[in-house]
Amino acid sequence: MIQPNVLKSDSVARVLDRALDKGQGLLRLTPSWVPRSFLHPGRRIKLFPGDLYAYGANRGGIDERWFASTTEAANEGRVWHEGLSFCSFEGKQFLLRDAVAESGARLIGKAMYKKYERWPVYSKFFDNMGPIPHHMHQSQANAKLVGQEGKPESYYFPPQYNNVDNNFCYTFMGLEPGTTKDQVKKCLENWDKGENGILDLSRAFRLRRGTGWLIPPGVLHAPGSLCTYEPQWGSDVFGMFQNIVEGRYVPWSLLVKDMPKNKHKDLDFIIGQLDWEKNVDTHFKESNYLEPIVDKKSSGPGYTDKWIVYGHVDGEQLFSAKELTVDPGAKCTIKDPGSSGWITVQGKGRIGKLALQTPAMIRFGQETEDEVFISYEAATAGVEIENTGSEPLVGLRYFGPDVHKKVPMVGDYRK
Repeated sequence: MIQPNVLKSDSVARVLDRALDKGQGLLRLTPSWVPRSFLHPGRRIKLFPGDLYAYGANRGGIDERWFASTTEAANEGRVWHEGLSFCSFEGKQFLLRDAVAESGARLIGKAMYKKYERWPVYSKFFDNMGPIPHHMHQSQANAKLVGQEGKPESYYFPPQYNNVDNNFCYTFMGLEPGTTKDQVKKCLENWDKGENGILDLSRAFRLRRGTGWLIPPGVLHAPGSLCTYEPQWGSDVFGMFQNIVEGRYVPWSLLVKDMPKNKHKDLDFIIGQLDWEKNVDTHFKESNYLEPIVDKKSSGPGYTDKWIVYGHVDGEQLFSAKELTVDPGAKCTIKDPGSSGWITVQGKGRIGKLALQTPAMIRFGQETEDEVFISYEAATAGVEIENTGSEPLVGLRYFGPDVHKKVPMVGDYRK
């Protein structure tokens, strides 16, 4: 399925340099669509309805769009580039992953490239008609057992992509304080005996547009039906703890897919992958809930920059995100200490020399003008963003690990 306009990795260097020079450090990205066989698309991420099953009905509907991603989607039967972002320049396309490998210092900064040798994070729109199974993502230590990386993640619910609630605007998170491991074990023992009752041990939180959550690894969660912007670590590991969702059966293989094969029936080991204290936290919302915080240093007349994802995961700044709003006719220069992936969610304008336009409808395979990778080179020099439309221009951008000297902590929105 390699297209004739897609450059092989050993042909990227010359085109990449021209693209960066002409774009003043900005790269145009094309939409990266990801299906999930066990989910029901929410139909809000602008993909043409007739293209929801473009990978084939057996692969399931497309319910995700990944941004500035160098991480492969862990789907059975996946196409070779599933989950990976392409850069587009003068009729040619090349993988962002290859671009980073070719010019890591220029794209993501010397320090990040030296430590990770890749862009170690990604974000996505995650859009479903109803809830998904109660599941967790492994910690770094547990994922390493199968040669993978752990996956903390975060949520933000952009109002522009949530015109409707869809079927279940609530997310179960964690476990009810006082829950025992034996109760969870009983749910796993009942996997093939009907609905296993794991949600009876949890509590649901109503989702609010314009807010978000920080979800550490090992914490159970069953995302609800708001379209979600989801900055996270560059991994696709997970374990499903719920066996039936809205009448759809979840196979045992999706519980244990990222666990050692000799542990696939070891219930104590499986439950041991949960971060128990974080799951039964009596102040779960206090510990994980986020509301936007205006960054006054990065805001000014006609534009407002807000932190939407912030805080530390187990003491580390692994990713963060901001929302920039530029009023009609206004422009600003945003200077960040590191690279970011940008997606436009409202309005039109320009970023540097690249046009920005929020699409109303996207055909599968079509290129758009809403997504950009802001290189380290451009971010640290400053990028000019202008609203040339009649409504606010709104863009979300997410950052990698340790980019900022300081980010707000969870709970700081109350100050």
